[in-house]
Amino acid sequence: MRYVSTRGSAPHVGFVDAVLGGLAPDGGLYVPQTWPKFSATEIAGFAGKPYAEVAAKVIGAFADGEIAAADLREMCHEAYSTFTHSAVVPLVQLAPEVFLAELFHGPSLAFKDVAMQILARLYDHLLGGQGRTQTILCATSGDTGGAAVEAFRGRKNVKVVALFPEGRISEVQRRFMTTATESNVACVAVRGSFDDCQAIVKAAFQDESLRQAVDLSGVNSINFARIAAQAVYYFTTAAALGAPQRKISFAVPSGNFGDAFAGYVAHRMGLPVERILVATNANDILAQTFETGRYVRGKVHPTMSPAMDIQSASNFERLYFEGVDREATDTARAFTAFAEAGAIDVPPKAYAAMRELFRGASASEDDTARAMVSTLNETGQLVDPHTAVALSALSRAKGLKGPVVVMSTAHPAKFPEAVAKACGVTPALPRGAADLAGRPERFDRLPAEADTIKAYVRAFSEG
Repeated sequence: MRYVSTRGSAPHVGFVDAVLGGLAPDGGLYVPQTWPKFSATEIAGFAGKPYAEVAAKVIGAFADGEIAAADLREMCHEAYSTFTHSAVVPLVQLAPEVFLAELFHGPSLAFKDVAMQILARLYDHLLGGQGRTQTILCATSGDTGGAAVEAFRGRKNVKVVALFPEGRISEVQRRFMTTATESNVACVAVRGSFDDCQAIVKAAFQDESLRQAVDLSGVNSINFARIAAQAVYYFTTAAALGAPQRKISFAVPSGNFGDAFAGYVAHRMGLPVERILVATNANDILAQTFETGRYVRGKVHPTMSPAMDIQSASNFERLYFEGVDREATDTARAFTAFAEAGAIDVPPKAYAAMRELFRGASASEDDTARAMVSTLNETGQLVDPHTAVALSALSRAKGLKGPVVVMSTAHPAKFPEAVAKACGVTPALPRGAADLAGRPERFDRLPAEADTIKAYVRAFSEG
C-alpha cells in the first residue's frame, strides 16, 4: 500500500516511511492511496476478541505486509498490556442507548495512550532494524505530550521534544511530561497558545536542513499511524454493540480532529457508522464548519477542557482532501490560504459529503459544568470536562439514531480543579500516578518563535 500527501507534491511512500516521516515534505498529511476494507463477517468477528488482536488486524491492514504479522501482534500485545483495564477500552452504559468508551486506562490516563503505546513500539522496531535514531518533535494541547513522554522515555533510538503552551494545560497534564527523568526527553513551555506550538512544529518539518540534521519525525495526529491505531476502538466498541447488523453513532470531543477523523477512517474501512457528532468547547471552529460550511480560525479561548483549546485542526485537511475527491492542488491552495487568512469556504459538494456523516455542536463552560453534575447525579459516573463537552453536545443534538458511544477521552483526575468546582468532588489519581505531585519537574521556557525552538531542537538532538 502506498501513501500520498494531501498536497500532492511529495513522493508516494510506503507505510514505514509514512510513519517515520510523520508530516509529508510538502507540508501535507499522508493518507493511504486506497482505503483497506473489512467485510461484515470480519467486523462481526471482532466482538469479544482481545483488544490487541483487533489492533493487529486493523493496523496490519494499513501496514500491508511491510511489518511481519507476528511482529505486529507481539507489539500490540506488549503495548496494550500497559493498560490497567483488561478490556483496554471498556464500555460503560449511562442510559438506554448511550455508552461511554473509557479511553483513559493507559499510562498517562488519556486516550492518546491508545495510539502512542503502539507507536513507540513501531518506532523501536523500525528504527532498530534500520540502525537509525530520530528526534520526535510534538506539540501538545495537554495529553499528546504526556502520552508521548510515557511511551518513548528511555528508548534508545528516539529523542523527544514536547512543546506545550505555558499556563494553558492542567498541572496533572504538565507533570506527566515534566517529571520524566530520562535524558532522551526534553519539555518546553512555550509562551503562546497550542496553535502557536503546532505552527512551530509545522515550520520545523518544512525546514529541510533541520529535518535532515536531526532525522525529524512527529507523533502528533499528523502521523497517520496514530489515526490507524485510534480507528481500532471504533471497531471494538461498535462490534460490542451489534455492528455490523446495526449502525452506531459516536459523540467525540474534538480539538485537532484526529479522534473524530479516526471514526471516518473506520467508516471508510466498512464499519457502518450512523453519525459522528463533533463536540467542541468555545473554540468551536469544527462545530461551526460542520454546521455552516465555513472553516474560520478565531481567537483561542482558555477553557476548563484545555486539550480542545484549538482553532486550527490539523486533521481537517485530510477530510477536506477526501471531500474534494482527492484534488491535491485544491487542498494545497485551500490550506495555504487558511494559513495566511484563517478562513476556508468548503466547496458545496465537499460540504454535502461531510454532512452525510458529520454534525457539529459546541458547549459553553456552563454547559460543560452542568453535564458533569447531571452525569454524576443521574449515573454516579464522574467524567472529565472533555467528556462532559461531548455529553452536553449529545443532549442537544438531533438526528443521532441507534446506540451512541461517547468517547471519554481522559480520566477526571487529570482535571481535579475543574471537576471539584463543578461537582464538589475531587477525583483521586489512580494508584500508579498517586505520587505525581511530589515528583520534581524539569522543563525549559521559550518564546513562541520558530527559529528559537528549531535551534533548541537541534542542540538537544546533537547533545
